[in-house]
Amino acid sequence: MVSAVMAALAGLVFALVCTPFAARGLVRLKAAQPIRDINPVAHQVKRGTPTMGGLVLIVGTVLAYVVGHLVMMVLPLERIAASGPTMTGFVVLGLTVFCGAIGFVDDFLKVSRRNSAGLSGRWKLLLQLVVGLGFGVAALGFVGSAGLSVASPRLSFVRDVSWLTVGQAGAVVVFIAIVLAATNAVNLTDGLDGLATGTSVIVLIGYGLISFWQYQHWCADPMMPGAYCYQVRDPLETAVIAGAAAGACLGFLWWNTSPARIIMGDTGSMALGGLIAGEAVATRTIMLLPIIGALFVIITMSRIIQYVSFKTRGKRIFRLSPLHHHFEMVGWSESTIVIRFWIIGAAGVVLGLAIFYGEFLSRLS
Repeated sequence: MVSAVMAALAGLVFALVCTPFAARGLVRLKAAQPIRDINPVAHQVKRGTPTMGGLVLIVGTVLAYVVGHLVMMVLPLERIAASGPTMTGFVVLGLTVFCGAIGFVDDFLKVSRRNSAGLSGRWKLLLQLVVGLGFGVAALGFVGSAGLSVASPRLSFVRDVSWLTVGQAGAVVVFIAIVLAATNAVNLTDGLDGLATGTSVIVLIGYGLISFWQYQHWCADPMMPGAYCYQVRDPLETAVIAGAAAGACLGFLWWNTSPARIIMGDTGSMALGGLIAGEAVATRTIMLLPIIGALFVIITMSRIIQYVSFKTRGKRIFRLSPLHHHFEMVGWSESTIVIRFWIIGAAGVVLGLAIFYGEFLSRLS
């Protein structure tokens, strides 16, 4: 795990140092975040804050990932792990970069047009489908030396569920659905300074711990009993990527907390959503994702409930959706909402980890 820790430190230092330079550069380029008139009045002070800060997160994560692999090569302390890039890295980082690219197009259109419309919903959905399909095929179509692909033709909870087989085509459909759900959920959560960034740090730390445990009990280790080991392809790889992204988010959060000097924009939120989706698939914890990402689910459901209620009953459940804006309208301060929502996010991660480790302990009894 030395490589994962070093990747996290590299991501942290990169984002901490480079984010203010990126903010100044984006200000010069007049890449300011457009603010919708329907947003709470307090948001009007955010006009002029540079957006597209997600570029720092993406670059920082990729560079930190490289640092992690350099550590593997220089200090070969890791057991039974490939020191070079793997298909798992290609899929998870590929989702991060390409989903971030969709967000970048959206942000660029908002900035250039000077309004909050950006990329249309249909185009977003189509591009997300294409990215999900491409990386879904790659995740299932390339089998490693141990006979494992990045994704599985079975649905998974804390590991693959043997009787929930969906086949190759069904697994690609599931992969696409996870990418769509995660990218849009993180995107909806990115409405207050530091909310999505801080929550992503907590979720990624959770996936880093899951990956570490899987690496310590990996079926590729000939000394590991089959009843306890995890059939995953590259657990150290997912740990390195989770560490790299968590470190980059933490460094970015220093400048993104209220009052934010820079906003990640759709570039960052969609990139993080794609990364989290990739982590869930690669660690074989697909159905555990809604628990680990509980805050993302709650905020997304608030938007869905509001929409359905208004369309069917003509009434709104919340004063404004997503949920964090409702509490703004009630009178909560931005920092209060963010901190309390972080606590909810942390509770979801703790519960998810408890279920994950509890399943392992149940096998020992």
